Amino acid sequence: MLEWMTATTVGKFVTTFIISMLPVVELRAGLPYGIALGLDYPLALTAALVGNMVPVPFIVVYIRRIFVWLRAHFERMDSFITKLENKAHLKGETVRKYGPIGLLIFVAIPLPGTGAWTGALIAALLDMRLKTSVPCIFLGVCIAATIMTLITFGIISIVSVSYTHLTLPT
Repeated sequence: MLEWMTATTVGKFVTTFIISMLPVVELRAGLPYGIALGLDYPLALTAALVGNMVPVPFIVVYIRRIFVWLRAHFERMDSFITKLENKAHLKGETVRKYGPIGLLIFVAIPLPGTGAWTGALIAALLDMRLKTSVPCIFLGVCIAATIMTLITFGIISIVSVSYTHLTLPT
């Protein structure tokens, strides 16, 4: 099973897609991973973008209801959910101040604690409409993908140049 995920183009695409769907790592890890597996750049980019965006509308629409349900059925989750909400509100100050452009900028910065998941959570907690928040998050994810592409290919070129200088002539 694991061999299929790294040996075939479909497996590499699916793996890149799944990694990009995960909170915290998202596209920031999925895109470089897909490229490192040898997936053609357009396929790696598509898998990472789509994978990163799949959870977004569900988070924006349902996360508040999910939090209410979790609090009602699992009291121990209350402190964890409260921490998540507090972090989102704290990070959402920029979004609150600048509106949709603030959300786009927040998501576009490819650092831990930013990204589509946190942006969607902030949008939900600030009662942003889906038709406003999803396009802003998508554009932010596209900008983050551009930044990650430049970083990934920059590192690859630095490593390959360094490697060619370190090899001894035969």
